[in-house]
Amino acid sequence: QVQLVESGGGSVQAGGSLRLSCAASGRTFTIYAMGWFRQAPGKEREFVAAISWNGDNTYYTDSVLGRFTISRENAKNTIYLQMNSLNPEDTAVYYCATYLPTYPFDKYTDSAMYDPWGQGTQVTVSS
Repeated sequence: QVQLVESGGGSVQAGGSLRLSCAASGRTFTIYAMGWFRQAPGKEREFVAAISWNGDNTYYTDSVLGRFTISRENAKNTIYLQMNSLNPEDTAVYYCATYLPTYPFDKYTDSAMYDPWGQGTQVTVSS
C-alpha cells in the first residue's frame, strides 16, 4: 500500500507562487497515475490536476490551466504541483492521491477513483 505525505503549503499574497510536494512510500510508486485535489471551507473536494504514471499525460481543471503545473520524479517517488499567479479562490486544503491502478486512466476528475490519499496541506492566498 502506498502512503502519501504532502508538503509545501503556506500563506501567500495574491499573485504569489507555491510548490506543493507529495512524497510516496512503496516500491510500486511508478505504476500509479496521480492526482491533486483541493477542498475549500464549506465546499466539496474538487479535482485540480492529474498526471499519468510516466508523466506523459497531464490534465487540469479549467480554473488552474496556465497557472498550475503538475509533474513527477519517479526516482524520488514524488509528484509536484507548481502553483503560480495564485488568487484567493485557490485557498483550500490540497490533497494528493493515487489513481486506482486496475482502471483505465480516463476518470481522473473523479475522486472516487483515487485511493489512498494524503493528509492534505493548507494553502491560503490573501488579497
